[in-house]
Amino acid sequence: MLLLISSKIKPSLPGTISIKGIESVVEWFDQQQRSLYILGWSYLGNQLKIEELFYRVILQVHKELPKFKNSTSFELRIISIFIRICRELSIKKSLKASEESVFQALQQLNEQEREVLVLTYFKGISIEETAQLLQLSSEQIKELLFSGFQLLRKGLGNGVHYQGCNEYQKLYVDYLERKLERPRKIDFEMHIYHCQNCQDDLASLQEIILNYSEYIETFRVPAGFMENVKERVSQRKNSIKLKKKKSKRIGFISASVFVVFLCTGYFSGFFSKIYYSLTEENQELRIFLQEDLGERLGLEAESNGVKIKIKSVIADEIQTLIFYEIEDTNDNNQYMINIDDGFFIKDEMKIMVTNTYPRYFPPDMELDLNNKEKNLYHGKMSLRPLKENEETIHLNINKVMKLKRNSSDAYVNLVPEEGEWKFEIPVTKKPSVEYALDEEVEIEGVAVLIDKLILAPTGTILQYGLKNEHPEKRIDMINFKNLEINNKVAENDLYGNSYVNAQNDLRWSKFQTHFKPLFEKETDEVKVRFDSVYLSITDNKTIALDASKKYPQTFEYAGSTISIDKVEIGQPSVVVISNHEIKNRAYESLNFNIMTEEGNISMEGDYKGVIVDKNGKEYDMNKTSFIYEELEQPRHFFTVQSFKIHGDKVVPKSLDIYGYNTTKFLDNEVELDTELIVKEEAGI
Repeated sequence: MLLLISSKIKPSLPGTISIKGIESVVEWFDQQQRSLYILGWSYLGNQLKIEELFYRVILQVHKELPKFKNSTSFELRIISIFIRICRELSIKKSLKASEESVFQALQQLNEQEREVLVLTYFKGISIEETAQLLQLSSEQIKELLFSGFQLLRKGLGNGVHYQGCNEYQKLYVDYLERKLERPRKIDFEMHIYHCQNCQDDLASLQEIILNYSEYIETFRVPAGFMENVKERVSQRKNSIKLKKKKSKRIGFISASVFVVFLCTGYFSGFFSKIYYSLTEENQELRIFLQEDLGERLGLEAESNGVKIKIKSVIADEIQTLIFYEIEDTNDNNQYMINIDDGFFIKDEMKIMVTNTYPRYFPPDMELDLNNKEKNLYHGKMSLRPLKENEETIHLNINKVMKLKRNSSDAYVNLVPEEGEWKFEIPVTKKPSVEYALDEEVEIEGVAVLIDKLILAPTGTILQYGLKNEHPEKRIDMINFKNLEINNKVAENDLYGNSYVNAQNDLRWSKFQTHFKPLFEKETDEVKVRFDSVYLSITDNKTIALDASKKYPQTFEYAGSTISIDKVEIGQPSVVVISNHEIKNRAYESLNFNIMTEEGNISMEGDYKGVIVDKNGKEYDMNKTSFIYEELEQPRHFFTVQSFKIHGDKVVPKSLDIYGYNTTKFLDNEVELDTELIVKEEAGI
């Protein structure tokens, strides 16, 4: 009878789950016990009640298995049942002082805040899936995440004095989840850069999130907990059968690994270079394969006529680099994967290094392969590095982006195409080598530490530090031209600058800049060639604003004549300033605030300007008739800056300028000796 029901309804079940026996359900709960235990604890706070919870949920899941539908994932359906029974069993309870402070803090949250925090940051469920489970909107989930972490921060004795700007606090979750659209992300980062309150607020909140995630990772289920549940569900012989099945599965995996090992040995060395030169079209991937840094995977999934193929993965301590191919089987469209939209990794916070950010790769429309066939796109994406040397990435994609041909802004105005593509990607992390440089040099009168060289399979990285002791001049960023190692030159990666989250020397602010991989493992010296620096100059000036006066009006600043084009009071109030004179201008952009009768309040900015290359040729920032990546040493000059001041007829009182930014071109070269940094962990 059960077989007949299964055939008609076609439940969406994992391959290890059988509707005929309860043993497979018990096994699934055994594998998921840690995350489910803490979810139960957030409701019940008592081990005996959680045992009762597991027992009831297992029986209910087994009963409802034939009714599971394809529209809902197996895990989400189980968690829905789990939450329902949690609520039935839960009662108000105060935790003892001896119990974990994190659980004490969680108990101070309301039920929805606890649910959202535990589901998203412990269970690893996406915001969209959490919204589906709790029957809330995604925006409500984000609000609950933010308010929950704020209260959690206060409950753990922190966060009382952090007060960020309300307008930007709403964006914290999207920013940390890497889901802000590029224009909004740029505006957010510009605001954060100039707002110390938001910097402190965001940093404190991120620290709480990381501490919370790290605590959860170290949490251990009490010994014997699951055995007590198993005894109530099944006989001892069923447990023995489950262990035998697991042993067979491990044996099969071991045999598969052995076969892969043999194949890897067969294709190594000289033969592999010839083999991949003949069989791999993607030149970048071909080099990785020839260097024995990855292997072909050929994982495929198709949805709505769009087929995604995961070709290979190259992983190291810097990133997890995935090469893919997307084919439109119905039409002549090209699609790419956007890791900031419709892209989910199961347990990402558990398996990947959380205080890092993926590299950004725009769509490569100039790649020869992407111009051969109109329905095929070859791309790559960067994910966070893995914590362990061996891991399986469970990847779920529910949206790809249609690329616009013959348009330089193809990666800005993307058209989404929905579907469902799932992959289980086996990954082996390759080691990297680090060298200490520890050389202090002076650039534009500011101390710069050339700190460390990292030779990794996916890239060459130079780590440097900035000591901005002089408030009148500060280096915000250094652009390097290239590195030379063992007579090989590594060109700078345009999108490869990043801040180092873990700072072990508070005297320096550490940054990393990425260069192309050289596949070198040993060197005794490195030549560093500089290209330019981006400076912040302190130069204070206050200009009174009066909406009753006639505008435009002008004032002098940094050798330029700047126009105040408009000052209007309304809902919102508006202030517009401009300077269209670019030649010999000292500044590229101004750093300022608009003060009101209420003080410094929330503003929304809009910018216009031009890009000027090293030869003085100008390009309109708001037009798409040029390719930014091809410009030589481009500089951004803002020409018009418009601001909307939110509120009820807020009166602008003054324009407070406290400095400006400018670029200085360099032609410096430094030759440094290297000293190998020996790490204790194997494979690093």
